[in-house]
Amino acid sequence: MTAMADWAARLSAARPVLDRASAAELVADVLRENVIDGSLPPGTRLSEETIGNLLGVSRNTLREAFRLLSHENLLVHELHRGVFVRKLAAADVADIYAMRRILETAGVRAVVTAPREAVEEVGRHVEEGRAAAENGDWAAVGTANMRFHRAITALLASPRVDETMARLLAELRLAFHVMGELRTFHEPYLGDNARIATLLSDGDHERAERELLAYFDIAEAQLLAAYAEHAG
Repeated sequence: MTAMADWAARLSAARPVLDRASAAELVADVLRENVIDGSLPPGTRLSEETIGNLLGVSRNTLREAFRLLSHENLLVHELHRGVFVRKLAAADVADIYAMRRILETAGVRAVVTAPREAVEEVGRHVEEGRAAAENGDWAAVGTANMRFHRAITALLASPRVDETMARLLAELRLAFHVMGELRTFHEPYLGDNARIATLLSDGDHERAERELLAYFDIAEAQLLAAYAEHAG
């Protein structure tokens, strides 16, 4: 299946939800999830006609969704060319990781009061990533990784944090495309995720936080090095 056919199928599958409650926010949610899943890579042109037909929404609704996602730094409008999925710069990557350190360490510390099922959700996404790796689906490993980190901030039980994290990780997924070979990038973090999930399950939030911060340092350095290489 081509990249175009892949995200087109995803949009078509989302249509029944929009039929029940068609709104720009719901369209934005659908498109954002496609960015998080890696189905809409940086530079993809978003055709109003194609997406409007796939989702069964009006042009005005779609344009409002595009506007919302532009405010989230996921889309960019180019005069006389159309709307495109945004390409991030190195400065964006550094800023995203600064915000992740704030949100995810807060989530880790919240494990002491979080419901057990919320803690177990973190571990479920570790298993999801392992299963995807066994199948050789490294794009799906990246998606499971995103869900793992969203589950960490979900320990805060804050809808506002959940919303912020979804937007942040959608931006981050755009940065991942610079890495090229996905297995090389994602595979080492499967073990890191498993260790952090185990520490959270054991209630050892202090060590989990240290592990997470070290994880961020390595991942950010990798991405920034890749950006520097591409710039050169």
